[in-house]
Amino acid sequence: MTLKKLLAGLALAGLVGACAPAPERANPEPEAKVDALPPEVLRMYGGLHDGDVWIDPVDPKYLSMETIRQQVDYWTEERPGTIIVDPWDRYLYLVQSGDRAMRYTVGVGEAGRDFSGDATIPYGREWPRWTPTPNMLAEDPEAYEPHRSGMSGGADNPLGARALYLHRGGKDTLYRIHGTPQPWTIGMASSSGCIRMFQQDVIDLYARVDKGRTRVTVLREDQAGQGTRPPGAAPAPAAGTQIPMAEARTLQRMADDDGLTLDMLLGGG
Repeated sequence: MTLKKLLAGLALAGLVGACAPAPERANPEPEAKVDALPPEVLRMYGGLHDGDVWIDPVDPKYLSMETIRQQVDYWTEERPGTIIVDPWDRYLYLVQSGDRAMRYTVGVGEAGRDFSGDATIPYGREWPRWTPTPNMLAEDPEAYEPHRSGMSGGADNPLGARALYLHRGGKDTLYRIHGTPQPWTIGMASSSGCIRMFQQDVIDLYARVDKGRTRVTVLREDQAGQGTRPPGAAPAPAAGTQIPMAEARTLQRMADDDGLTLDMLLGGG
């Protein structure tokens, strides 16, 4: 089976399979190299043993001071502990007190752009099992039949090291916040899956989340950038503009007189 056929199957399956990311093999090189990162950042994304599984370090070429997890200013009326997902700017915010939030960069699949509104996280899973949907099996049995009974959690599992399951009205939304063994997809839009995070970041978030009580809000496209500017400030660039995400955020900080210095507290690794 050709790579083109596999990717086409992934795109179709993502539309009807909700959050069911399939293994991907392509590993495109970034268009440009990033600047050298501080040692503490590299330690945050270093390799680690998680139980019996070894998690590879994130290659620095996939990291920048815009994509690493960090505390940022964030203005919202949501209570601390709430998760706000912005699929359009591709950030996830864990609300903290004092107009602050821990910000994580995410990759967003088709299902991640189709869901919006409020939900809760009744439970999560460490090294969750992944199973292809019936539609995936019907559309491309050659690719998915080997995993018909599911793929056990592990370094190659497409749901990554952790998964948080979102429910609404007591029912599973099929929307997931999860890790990924494909760090090159973080900060990008992809064909399948929901909200992907670096393995090191999803482990950090999972430890902070109060399963059973955490509220999640997923923003609509017209709400992109909400909370990133203080009340009364000029609106952020509209979603869908040609301004790259990193440049837009730099412009916002400059407009807010923050300069180029990030007043951040790095999350623990």
